[in-house]
Amino acid sequence: MELAKITSKGQITLPIGIRRSLNLKDGDKVAFIEENGRYVLINPTMIAFENIRKEFDGEAEKYDLKDIDDVVSMVKEVRAERRKE
Repeated sequence: MELAKITSKGQITLPIGIRRSLNLKDGDKVAFIEENGRYVLINPTMIAFENIRKEFDGEAEKYDLKDIDDVVSMVKEVRAERRKE
């Protein structure tokens, strides 16, 4: 468990271990999410990645993409089609 002191302006300094764990750098933003009556501090970038991942769920199966080579081949096909247009 890590502790942080709240200043009179409501500010806190995140302990270095937490900043490293969340991969936070100078100027980054953090998000507080309420889960079951507790607040969780997260890196909002992780939310964006999770939302994108959810959007792509099932897409690989839909296009029969089994590995990175299949993805690269598909990208090349789409680029070739667009050059023809």
